[in-house]
Amino acid sequence: MPRRLRLRRLTREALDGLARAGVRPRLRSTAAVFTTMSALVATSLVTAPSAADSFSPAPCALERTDAHHSEGVDTWNAAYPQPTRALDAVMVFLSFPDAQPLTTPQDLAADHFPATGDFFQRASYGRFTLRPHSLRRWLAMPQPSTAYAIQRDWSAAHRAAYLRDALAVADAHVDFSRYDVVYFVADPDAPGVDSDATKVVNLDTPLRADGTDIRRVVTIFENHPPDRLVLAHETGHVFDLPDLYHRPVDGKGDWDTFVGDWDLMGSQFGLAPDFFGWHKWKLGWLDPRQVACVRGAGPARLTLEPLGAGPGVQVTGAAGAPAFGLGRGTKLAVVRTGDDSVLAFEARGPVGNDASACRAGVLVYRVHSRAESGGGPIQVIDAHPHTDACWGDSVYPPLADAPVALGESFTVPGEDVRVEVEGRTGSGAWTVKITTG
Repeated sequence: MPRRLRLRRLTREALDGLARAGVRPRLRSTAAVFTTMSALVATSLVTAPSAADSFSPAPCALERTDAHHSEGVDTWNAAYPQPTRALDAVMVFLSFPDAQPLTTPQDLAADHFPATGDFFQRASYGRFTLRPHSLRRWLAMPQPSTAYAIQRDWSAAHRAAYLRDALAVADAHVDFSRYDVVYFVADPDAPGVDSDATKVVNLDTPLRADGTDIRRVVTIFENHPPDRLVLAHETGHVFDLPDLYHRPVDGKGDWDTFVGDWDLMGSQFGLAPDFFGWHKWKLGWLDPRQVACVRGAGPARLTLEPLGAGPGVQVTGAAGAPAFGLGRGTKLAVVRTGDDSVLAFEARGPVGNDASACRAGVLVYRVHSRAESGGGPIQVIDAHPHTDACWGDSVYPPLADAPVALGESFTVPGEDVRVEVEGRTGSGAWTVKITTG
């Protein structure tokens, strides 16, 4: 995951410079029509016979393809552990002969847990628990840190040498057969350690230890303290989720043009980093009844729960009143647009992992199951293409106000699909009309 946002997109000095030049960030002021529909419950409703007779998700479930981290949801890739139960992760701490560690393993473990586990608990609505098991001592690598040439675009030979040595020194201290996820954590102060090199290494030929094949390892080279939620992002790859950021060919320019703040796999710095509803469906955190496939010509009305709402999570309901009790209603609406593509609709706002969301409303995005990781498998569609929001905080202000707000309607460019956000229920769900054809 790139470090491109350790300093925010626009510094205060840059903003002041824009102001002197007569340029102002464009912040949208929404005068939304507020319609309270407290009589509606958080379930899907069909109001026209021309819409689908059923909201069964099956017709909208894209097939998994050969693309790396394909966004297909029809089957699970058994090469990856599925996070629908408690999984155990081991953290191994590696020191080097060319540096004396300035931190302790306990300090570095606390950089990532319980924050990473808490994020997954909220994202999965309590369906997945990541249990960390951290060694309490440094294990000494045989070579200086500089010998491994650690960097973002690591050579296969140096990476293999690092993993081989790490496994050799750890094997006497760790029973790898007990763990689903492996984290190798390097001394962040060693001279050859590059924080930009943190990543998941997928192995064509697995490592072997304690009678277990190790097919992927999370190599952590983070500073202390680390980037926010970086370990949750890398762990997402362990569960077959793709990178959603766009890496410019020359390494310059915006990395966040595909999804902005709206999913952790796009940026660990996002204001609303909860996983997309599509990813929650893929990971097994949504029941089939929580995904509505909208088919046929004509309007369909649905009630969408906020994506971040789960058991015990407070949501702002009608007239600003606090409400609880959401969590098992419809979270995701989908319109099929091709053999390998769909449009997805979900309600996002300052709830759960999205507590710092810039704007609230119904987010619309495209999903392509044949697009590779990093190649735009998900792209957010901006319902307000002429405005920006949350300058200085958002990773990509042009998409910070992407959701369709209360009282607004939006026709998806290039598609005969229109969404209208009609109101809010007393419990805080969103009433939405989607018209196709």
